[in-house]
Amino acid sequence: MTTLERKDGRHQFADLFDWADSLPNMFSWPAAIRGVRIEEYADGDRYVVKAELPGIDPEPDLKVEVANGILTIAATRRQEEHTGTRTEFHYGSLTRRIFLPEGADESAVTAQYDAGILEVSVPTTTRSVETRTVPITRKS
Repeated sequence: MTTLERKDGRHQFADLFDWADSLPNMFSWPAAIRGVRIEEYADGDRYVVKAELPGIDPEPDLKVEVANGILTIAATRRQEEHTGTRTEFHYGSLTRRIFLPEGADESAVTAQYDAGILEVSVPTTTRSVETRTVPITRKS
């Protein structure tokens, strides 16, 4: 006769957890994979996007573009050469694309950088959307 053994539920996923622990954590991923962290909100008649970009020199290393309803933020953090052997800073290129809301005025976008935060302001207009009935014709 065969005896059934009950497995301890606590060890059921032990192999999975061991495997997950062997993966690099998110903070050790290259900057290009992590991306740019943003905050976006409507403030009256403008759409605001704030991007967290510490350690960036906005003159040579930051670019904001708007085209076809998409806001693109591109930044490069350049590595400095030091004689030390340890760094936890992340270097490389970062890009983030954000769809602009309906009514965004792409010609009047402004951007400012202060204390590691890029703030992009996009004026918006509120258009009243009218619903109209579309006539349907019968194909002969």
